[in-house]
Formats: sequence, C-alpha cells, structure tokens
Amino acid sequence: MSEYENLLIEHRDALTIVTINRPKALNALNSATLTELGSALDALAGDRHTRVVIVTGGGEKAFVAGADITEMRSLSPEGGREFARRGQRVFAQLEELPQPVIAAVNGFALGGGCELAMACDIRIAAENARFAQPETGLGITPGFGGTQRLRRLVGPGRAKELLFTGDTIDAAEAVRIGLADRLVPAGGAMAAAVAMAEKIAAKGAAATRYTKVAVQRGADMNLAAATAYEAEVFALCFADPEQAQRMGDFVDKRPPRRT
Repeated sequence: MSEYENLLIEHRDALTIVTINRPKALNALNSATLTELGSALDALAGDRHTRVVIVTGGGEKAFVAGADITEMRSLSPEGGREFARRGQRVFAQLEELPQPVIAAVNGFALGGGCELAMACDIRIAAENARFAQPETGLGITPGFGGTQRLRRLVGPGRAKELLFTGDTIDAAEAVRIGLADRLVPAGGAMAAAVAMAEKIAAKGAAATRYTKVAVQRGADMNLAAATAYEAEVFALCFADPEQAQRMGDFVDKRPPRRT
C-alpha cells in the first residue's frame, strides 16, 4: 500500500488516494511528512495511469490539524523561513499536479491543514469538518500560502477577518463563502470524493489536464491573454488520439470509451 512512514498511498484503477497518516498527532505536518508528500507528488506528476488524486487525513478527528507546533516552537527566523518555504514548495507541487486533485475533508482542517485543502482543486467537506487559520493566536502568520489562497477563494475582506481573528468556521459556512465546494454528511467525504473522481476519470485524460492548466494559468492573465491560451490548449486536444475516438463514439452513438 505505501512506502512512506507518514503517508498512505492507495491506487484504485485510475484514482490515487493520498492519506496524511499521523492520526495520533491529528495528522500535523512536520518536516518529515512534508518531505514524503513532496516525494509522493513527484511520482504522481509522472504517473500517466492516475487520472485523479484524492487527498485526505487518517482517522476520524482531523483532515490535518496544522503544521507541527512541537517542531516549530524552537525555530529561529532562518529556520522559520526554510520551514515555510518547504511547505510552500510542496503545496505548489500539489496545486500544479497535472491531474485534478480533490480534498476529502474530514474533521479539523486548521492552519497548514486548511492551506493543504486550499492547494487542491476541489474541496468536499463533511458536516463535521472545521476550517481555520489560527496562526495569529500562536504569534505567527500562515506560512504555507494561507494569506494568498484564502484571499483568492473568499475575497479580501472575509479572508482578513478569518486571518486576523483566527476564528474557526464549520463546513456549512465554508461552503457558503467558497472555501469549500460541497457539503456532505459526516463520514461521507471520501465516498463523495471517490464518486466525483470516478466521474472525472471517465472523461478525456488529456482534455481534463489541459482544462486544469488553462484555468490555473489563466487566473494570472488578462481575459484576452487567457482566452488566447485557451485556444492553444483546445488545439492541442486535436493531437490526442482520444479526441478522435471520443468524437467518433459520439457521432456514431457508441458509449464513450476510456483509453
């Protein structure tokens, strides 16, 4: 199942499930876990068989309850900078994976856990999920991208409120403000994530990857540049054999086939 100490990697046909597996520490992200996650993401980036990735936390209490405070408490400014940059590098790897990534959020997604979820493409939150960026209460700022991704998801005013106060919000509120995308019953996040992943995996693999990169890169462009980039990835689809097969299946009224 897994070659890692702090992660579980499970392959299910075209899906891969990555579980942060430190339940006794509420899946807190220490340096070793970040290193393992970076290694796992490197492998997934080159895995043409995996069409969708699901990220979740082990146990029932937490998705990820944050970065490991036991490790952080004695860091120097230089050590703090390196710890933040390490987390940022790994979360950028996650965000830039060619495959769509779904976060199945069970329990606490606090600090680094909230930042981990925000680096995923889609967040499915169980009713018992709780989200917060509580770092100011510990005398620090978010360090793994929280000040930037939260603002992009929920807007500057709501982001600043959550960042300044450190308030915890429930799953329903997270969905309402756009921090999470779907609310499901407690215990149902993984099943919902798998169902969504299977639906995505049944679509054209190259088309899905090109769609993700168009959305990601277009977010930093003006509309004219972004739509021009969209035309380029649209064109690339016609070099993919799956396009001809799927369009042929549609025209000939055959069930779509996955290559």
